[in-house]
Amino acid sequence: MNFQGSRRRGEDGITMAIDFLLSNARLVLGVGGAAMLGIATLVVKRLIERAGRAADDEKVEQKMAESWEELSLVSSSPTLIKKGIKGVVMKHVAKATRQQKADLCQQHQTLPLEVQPKPESKSKRLQLCVLSLQERLQQYYHTRAALAPHEVQRAQSLALDMCTEIQGFLHSRHPDMPLGEMSLGGSLLDDLQVVSADHACLLVPLQLEASLWRLIPGEETLLTHPLHWMVRRVNLEYFPRGRSYWDRYLVGGYLSAESVMNMFSKAVMETINWPSISSTLDCQVRPVLGGPDLRVEIRPGSEGADSTDPPLFISMLPLLREEDVALTCQPELTSPWVNAWHLSLYPWETQRLTQLDSADDGCRRHTLKILKAVCKLNPALRALEAAPLANLILHLSDSERDWSEVSLDVRFQQCVTELIGYLEQGALHSYFKPAVNLLSSLSEDQVDQIGFMLYCAVSEPEILLI
Repeated sequence: MNFQGSRRRGEDGITMAIDFLLSNARLVLGVGGAAMLGIATLVVKRLIERAGRAADDEKVEQKMAESWEELSLVSSSPTLIKKGIKGVVMKHVAKATRQQKADLCQQHQTLPLEVQPKPESKSKRLQLCVLSLQERLQQYYHTRAALAPHEVQRAQSLALDMCTEIQGFLHSRHPDMPLGEMSLGGSLLDDLQVVSADHACLLVPLQLEASLWRLIPGEETLLTHPLHWMVRRVNLEYFPRGRSYWDRYLVGGYLSAESVMNMFSKAVMETINWPSISSTLDCQVRPVLGGPDLRVEIRPGSEGADSTDPPLFISMLPLLREEDVALTCQPELTSPWVNAWHLSLYPWETQRLTQLDSADDGCRRHTLKILKAVCKLNPALRALEAAPLANLILHLSDSERDWSEVSLDVRFQQCVTELIGYLEQGALHSYFKPAVNLLSSLSEDQVDQIGFMLYCAVSEPEILLI
């Protein structure tokens, strides 16, 4: 007897019921109810699979009880699941389950014996089901998250060529501008970029006279924001304005990040001969104007030529360095304060992750790349940036010591659960600056979408790896 085949023919009944419930879930039940219903749907799927393999009604009822126990593990959220939602979901799902069971039994009685499928006719999806979560995570990392070495080398080579061209142009057109050696930075250099090597960052260090300038922490400024630092001009009574090249970009006694950014936009983006650089690099190079940052787009091949390689976006990032402090010129992050500079925590986070992994041969960076790829490829999670994910792992490292490769699946599931908790609280505090909430930029609708997807992934983490 082929119960497997009859079960596939009987899927339409419950599929229609579940599709109807899911399509109207957010309207009728709200966000918490929709999350609960999504999880319940996955549990029903498991229930039916178990029922199909059961030999008698007692085993069926036992498996049903086990499935509802699984559901109870994720049904206790006090902030997302409203009063009465659980009863509504259980009522609809139980009704759909009874109908599905009746359909399965009826079709099972009328099914011919000769329709039993051959083992080799199983779908690819069923074949993948035999993989454990650990194996799926490793497969996802190598096929989706990790970049091919030749792709990284190509992107780094283009970025370094562009770095040489821009630095040579600035030295020839503005020889008196005190700049340090430009270099490549960011996730491409640190092997933390995922999915595709499509962006790079060129660091442009500004050189300030130590006796004329002072970097003021954000907590000591009028802004009181820990990431909004200011750069004050000092010793004006001994060294009046004009003694420093950067005095021309003073606003109210402070070095204005917005003025510096406007200067580089005019000096580089609007002045450099891009067609000449395109000819030199044998690529299509053009500035991306109108955006908040200094960005250049590079497309491999000459004009009009077809190429399968994706475009590479290279951003210029002016910054100030003093010991381990790196202040970046990013007005889009410090607006509307024209004098504020952004304290970058990325170097500290990256260094800390590397130190922890080196000390115990852990997989923290490995886990971070998987999480970044999942968020980049899943539309519902795309609003989650790299910083919250990195800090999530850093916080978790304080309580969990086992980050070996064999525990990758456990740590991944734990990251999902922890992230749901932070979303419910509405805050994920920075590891190095606890006053900073890394979830503050998310809208209420984005939190709802992210929370719904993660709730569904609690019982079926594989849905994040599709």
